[in-house]
Amino acid sequence: MRFQRSRETGGRVSTTPTVYDVAERSGVSIATVSRVYRNPDSVREKTRERVLAAARELGYVPSGNARGLASRSTGVLGLCFPDYSDPDTETEAADTDDDHAFMLYSDQIIRGMERAARRHGYALLIAASLKGGPESLVAKVAGRVDGFAVLARTVPTEDLDVISRRLPVVMLAGPRESDHLDHLDHIEVANEDGQRELTRHLIEDHGLRRLVFVGGEERAPDAQARFRGYQEACRAAGLPAGEEPDLRAEMMTQAEGARAADALLDRAGPGDGASAPVQAMLFANDQMAIGALHALERRGVRVPDDVAVTGFDGIPLGRLVRPALTTVRQPMRQLGEEAVELLVRRLGEERDREPVDLMLPVDVVRRASCGCAGRPAHGDLSGAEAG
Repeated sequence: MRFQRSRETGGRVSTTPTVYDVAERSGVSIATVSRVYRNPDSVREKTRERVLAAARELGYVPSGNARGLASRSTGVLGLCFPDYSDPDTETEAADTDDDHAFMLYSDQIIRGMERAARRHGYALLIAASLKGGPESLVAKVAGRVDGFAVLARTVPTEDLDVISRRLPVVMLAGPRESDHLDHLDHIEVANEDGQRELTRHLIEDHGLRRLVFVGGEERAPDAQARFRGYQEACRAAGLPAGEEPDLRAEMMTQAEGARAADALLDRAGPGDGASAPVQAMLFANDQMAIGALHALERRGVRVPDDVAVTGFDGIPLGRLVRPALTTVRQPMRQLGEEAVELLVRRLGEERDREPVDLMLPVDVVRRASCGCAGRPAHGDLSGAEAG
C-alpha cells in the first residue's frame, strides 16, 4: 500500500500531492518541476522522466488556475486526441462549396462535445498531440478541467490511471486497453460489424472475389477491429484473408492512401488497370480511400468499373468526391455528445455508479465507388450483424 505525506492547510489536513511533494520525491527544485510541465524540452530527458515518474507515483496533477484551486471546479471539460490533420483533405475541402467538407473524424467529435458541453454550461478545452509528448498532454489538460474524454491510446495507461483517481475520464473508441482502466466509462462504435457488412455487400451483392484491405498501424484499435470484420466476411464466403492487412498505413492520410493504391496496382505487374487482379480496395478510413480514388484516376483505372473502392468513417468529403465514396458511417458527433453526458453524470449525482460501456451503431452508405450510385444506405448496425 502506498502512503502519501499529509500537509496542514488552513487548519485542515490535505493529502492532495503538490508540486512541493513532487520536487522532494524526485530530488529537484520546484522550478524544475514547473518547467517539466510548462516547457518540457528545456529539461534534460533523464531529469524529466524522473519528475514525471514521481508525479505518477504521487498521483499529482498540476493545478490549472486560481478558480480551480478555490472551488475545485473549473467549468471546463477536456478532450485529448492525436493530431489527425491531413493537409490534402483540407486543401481539397477548401475548393468545395460545402462549409463542412473539411471536417475529419476528430473535428466531428469536437463538434458534438462542444454542443453538449454548451448545453450543460461547460466550456471545452481541446488538446491535440501537444509538444512534449503524452505525459505533457495529460498534465496540461487534467489540471484545468473537471473531467475529460480521451481517444484510445492517446496517453499511457499509467497516466490515465492516476488522473482518473481525481477526475472523471471517458475513453473514446477502441476496446478497453487494460484491466487497470476497467473503472472508466467507455464508448466505442460497431467497427467490426460495420466492416463485416460492407465486405459482405461487395462479395454477395457485387460478386467481387479478389479483395484487399489497407489498414492502419497495429496499435490503432479501431483500424484493427475493422480488419477483423473484413476477415470474418471473407472467411464466411470462403475467400482467403491473411492474418495481417495487405498493406498498412501509419498516418491513414490521403497521401498514404494514394501510395497504397499505387503499390497495389504495381503488384499486379504490367498491363492497364482493367487487367489488374484486384477487384476491390477496402480502406480503414475515408481519407485513405479518397487518396486512392485520386491515384487510381491518375493511373487511368476506372472506379468502380475496374476496381471498387470503399472507406470507413463517413466524413463529409466522401460524398463530394467523384465517384462518391461508399463507406461505413459512424456517429462521430454522437461520440462527443455521449462523452459529455457521461462526464456530467459523473460530476453530479452518479459519481459512484458502475462504469458504463456504450456501443454506438454504424450504417453502410452505398455510393458510386462500389457501383451502387443512387442506392440508399443498407441500415443501422448496432452489434448484431444485419442481414
